[in-house]
Amino acid sequence: MSDKDQSLLEQKLAQYRDKGVSKIKLGLTDMDGVIRGKYVNLKKFSSLMQKQGGFCDCVFGWDVDDQLYTQADYTGWHTGFPDAAFRLLVDSERWLPDEECPYFVGEFVGPDNTSHPLCPRTRLAQVLQRYDGQQLLVRSGFEYEFFVFAETPHTVRDKGYRNLRSVTPGNFGYSLLRASTQSDLFSGLMDYAGAADCDLEGLHCETGPGVWEAALQAKLGVEAADRANLFKTFAKVYLQKRELMGTFMAKWSMDYPGQSGHYHFSVANREDENQFYQPGAADQMSAMQRFAVGGLQRYLPELLVMLAPTINSFTRLVKGAWAPTAATWGVENRTTAIRVIPGSAASQRIECRVGGADGNPYLVAAAVLAAAFQGMQEKIEPGPAVTGNAYDVQAQLPADQQFASNLRAATEQFAGSGMAREHFGDAFVDHFVTSRLWECSEYERTVNSWQLERYFEII
Repeated sequence: MSDKDQSLLEQKLAQYRDKGVSKIKLGLTDMDGVIRGKYVNLKKFSSLMQKQGGFCDCVFGWDVDDQLYTQADYTGWHTGFPDAAFRLLVDSERWLPDEECPYFVGEFVGPDNTSHPLCPRTRLAQVLQRYDGQQLLVRSGFEYEFFVFAETPHTVRDKGYRNLRSVTPGNFGYSLLRASTQSDLFSGLMDYAGAADCDLEGLHCETGPGVWEAALQAKLGVEAADRANLFKTFAKVYLQKRELMGTFMAKWSMDYPGQSGHYHFSVANREDENQFYQPGAADQMSAMQRFAVGGLQRYLPELLVMLAPTINSFTRLVKGAWAPTAATWGVENRTTAIRVIPGSAASQRIECRVGGADGNPYLVAAAVLAAAFQGMQEKIEPGPAVTGNAYDVQAQLPADQQFASNLRAATEQFAGSGMAREHFGDAFVDHFVTSRLWECSEYERTVNSWQLERYFEII
């Protein structure tokens, strides 16, 4: 720990004692985006900050149902499940508003504080380092759609995840009626997120019974994914404490559209000038933005499993369901996978519309930014922009721009991606492939209720 961090830690400990705080909460993110954590007292917290800590590495060896992978090389019965080292990030403190308890983000580390090969947060950080090496900054933000139900973890199980009661009925997209009559819930969630340093720039009803959409404020670097992952967990906490439930499944019912997890980003220089913006160019698109689009068009199909990581993800990625089925792009076109949003120096950006709400934010951002970076390095010009309905032109696209239609096919494509191995490392690619093939095998040997029972609450 640096002298600066040591001084900051001592200040925090003194503040906690003055406030009567006796514990802190910490969390680390696993491969599926699930935050695994615990409470520790102040003495243990001080030790963790100074000497790091250990967390059973079974979190890299099991799935969202805590079932162990049978063929993972990294950990398993053959390794004895040792601790994986982790560090807490001293500048990640935020307060949980209804607990009067500080929360700290952690990340896994390798031997001698080296980069951990499987840690999702580290995979994103290493992609961002490539931008940093080019004197570039990434500003990005997530937006999530999620269903809210007048149910509890017990009632959804008692009902077998069927005939659930939505918090409101009917299709009320952008409805002020619904948001106003439930203003205590909407305003409460915005305030709750803000107090936890996960500020929302907007929250509204989407089309479907009890569907909400939250847009998080854009942030630089890995902080955007930190906030997205915390929001997904603590929005569910906020709702469950009010006898409600939220789900971020990509699609909980075939009767309604899927839930997206769109990712917006732009790239700036060290002076924080938007490098995607070029006044006078067509749609104000700079060469850098064109190449980023070209990289996304070229590499998103082979990285798809990082954005669509569950069996359920692929029920959303179908034609006519407000979700893309191929690596198309267009200007202000919401039928495409890659939407260029022209505007001012402050707003020119790219929206990747591929990911569902079930994606791990760290891996979604890592995949999108790696593909864009590769396009910028290779100076890949995108194909023609789509005007009108992108589904109508899909058949005309080459095979390598089509998205896989299921998790197994997407995983196999990812396994063979040299680009993925270059950016994320063989250890990560091989382990992530193992984990996704496990998802496939678990689904293939279970009954149809598997998707709801597996993903409804935890994703």
